[in-house]
Amino acid sequence: MPSDPTLQLALPVPLPQLFDYAPPEGHTPQSADIGRRLRVPFGKRELVGIVTAIGRNSGQQPLRPALGFLDPEPLLHGELWQSLQWLAGYLHAPLGEVLATALPTALRQGEPLPDTALYGWYLSDGGQQALAHMRQGRPRQLAEYLATQPGITERLLDEHQPGWRPAIRTLEKRGQVERHIINAPPPATPANSCVLNTEQRSAAEAICKAEGFQPFLLDGVTGSGKTEVYLEAIAACLARGQQALVLVPEIGLTPQMLSRFQRRLGVEIHALHSGLSDGERAHVWAAAWRGQARVIVGTRSSVFVPLPKAGLIIVDEEHDGSYKQFDGIRYHARDFALVRAKALNIPVVLGSATPSLETLANARQGRFERLRLTQRAAGASSPTVRVMDIRKRPLQAGLSPEALQAIGDALAAGGQALVFKNRRGYAPSLLCHDCGWSASCPRCSTESHVSAMTVHHHGRRLQCHHCGQRRSSPPACPACGGLALQPQGNGTERIEEYLAEAFADFPVIRIDRSSTQGRDALQKHFDSLAREPGILVGTQMLAKGHDLPNLTLVVVVGIDEGLYSADFRSTEKLAQLLIQVAGRAGRASKPGQVLLQTHHPEHPLLQTLIHGGYHAFAEAELSEREAAGFPPFAYLALLRAEDKQAERPMAFLQHARQLVEAGLDSPSLPFHGAANVLGFSGPVPAPHPRRAGYQRAQLLISASQRKPLHQALARLLPQLYALPEARKVRWSLDIDPLDLH
Repeated sequence: MPSDPTLQLALPVPLPQLFDYAPPEGHTPQSADIGRRLRVPFGKRELVGIVTAIGRNSGQQPLRPALGFLDPEPLLHGELWQSLQWLAGYLHAPLGEVLATALPTALRQGEPLPDTALYGWYLSDGGQQALAHMRQGRPRQLAEYLATQPGITERLLDEHQPGWRPAIRTLEKRGQVERHIINAPPPATPANSCVLNTEQRSAAEAICKAEGFQPFLLDGVTGSGKTEVYLEAIAACLARGQQALVLVPEIGLTPQMLSRFQRRLGVEIHALHSGLSDGERAHVWAAAWRGQARVIVGTRSSVFVPLPKAGLIIVDEEHDGSYKQFDGIRYHARDFALVRAKALNIPVVLGSATPSLETLANARQGRFERLRLTQRAAGASSPTVRVMDIRKRPLQAGLSPEALQAIGDALAAGGQALVFKNRRGYAPSLLCHDCGWSASCPRCSTESHVSAMTVHHHGRRLQCHHCGQRRSSPPACPACGGLALQPQGNGTERIEEYLAEAFADFPVIRIDRSSTQGRDALQKHFDSLAREPGILVGTQMLAKGHDLPNLTLVVVVGIDEGLYSADFRSTEKLAQLLIQVAGRAGRASKPGQVLLQTHHPEHPLLQTLIHGGYHAFAEAELSEREAAGFPPFAYLALLRAEDKQAERPMAFLQHARQLVEAGLDSPSLPFHGAANVLGFSGPVPAPHPRRAGYQRAQLLISASQRKPLHQALARLLPQLYALPEARKVRWSLDIDPLDLH
């Protein structure tokens, strides 16, 4: 008896398997179904899956029939389909979860692919006849404009006729306008590019001339004009009729970059980030899928957009940790951008003033072509940097008298000052000076590890920055009943409060996660200050590529906590942060000054950065990493587990280690019997051992070569899923972890 064809689906569930379904009634499975979305019953609910293969049912077990296809053709196919399958294999993650991550939420939930046709507005015959008799007002003004610009697109109406939509609705009700699909997009109308210096021109030409896959490191000091190089390369890509994808690390960078790209390139720039609605994100994804979106600028998840006419991928600020996804599918957008560029056979540009050590190692080994920009653009000079010893100095909200004087001088000269403190809130902790009690999070603290709650809203509210728990500050000490409760330390709110009093004649604007929740909130803050004298107070959000031409002074407060850390990446992160935030000063004609306040002015990291710059630090750090066997000279996988009971995660991870060690002697592995192929650290409690009520532990597995690590993990994962303990704890696998906490 011949077997019946079935559909094998990847479903968005945390299980490493495919699921077989009978085809919908009246449908015969075929290879063209692979990549299509299909709605199916799953238990008592319905899920949307992706067809991954055509199988056969022996007839011994009846299969549930699928409910119906959602797309007439594959939504995932070609390069993107192959790249996502590679990503699932590399991360050792369920294919269904990877495919779901790659789709916008609306498509993941079964919504239809949005209409992305380009529409233009015309005056109807009736509108032409009525034009001369229309009363004065906005509808007539718009009708007169349409008479001279027939078929103008809605994007151009937004640009040239702000607030046109109410008037167009009035005209439409009268039957005086018509909306038609435009088959061909309007031609690009690029603005004149700025004059590039020799280094910029050389870098742009190298990228434009590249044929096929070629990774570039655009290594340029802050303010060196990397964006202008990007624009030249994108303009050449558009001239060839291709698409360009630009990744940026923060939502806040996109409004500033979008307007700049729009003016320079003369085509619609499609933004893609979490600040958009589900429908807006699906619309951009669909426009890219159809090849209509020619330039896409977005954050981490934008790396999954389809690129049927791919020509160039750019990763701006490639060193930034926000390109790494820290929950769910733990991918790194920069690394996946390289994989996709290779599969698409196109150039990829990684740009940064402080490249990651992994990227620098690849450039040093010749895998990436390195393009250097050593001078600031437009004749701007590098800021002067001064390390300030604040030992035994009186401080106001963490600021020394010299720093306050420098802020006053900058404001008096008509400039702006940036006070950088990488801790939001009013103060890091609340302490009773009578008995020593401190406010700690009951969900994240243990007997041996106290997790302090951060003081917010001028001392009125406490919040845990790990689990999000909030509560009001107590009116008296819960331990002794005393009234000597005082916030300890300084956060951005406290610094903002003090500076607003000390410099009452100037605006003080705070930029941190708490103050930038709304849509385009960061850009609105910048617009409110414009070029007027004022003070910006903020966290690392201010260190990420923002162009502030009137900023002449940067004061860095409280860097000491980053100088001594158990995390081997901490010095790299701190060096990048200091160079990036210092680079905000003096980017135009006015000279810039940077003050670094510290209790450790002789620290080797600070001395190296001051006297040798970031690359001197990077070379020394690479040598130390190589000697210690740390990335980029080793490959890591971090297995995490958590549960309400501390014993369960440790037992699960101990069992996992035993399985890996037992597998090293398996003849199925090509390196079996070799000594020290893999290294282990743990299982041990996580550096932050409790979070949101869950006890946390981790096991770090390392190898000097990538292949043995992945071969061992591929053998381990099926055994882990089969363990009874695996269903009793939350666990995850992080390949190439950036954060060991």
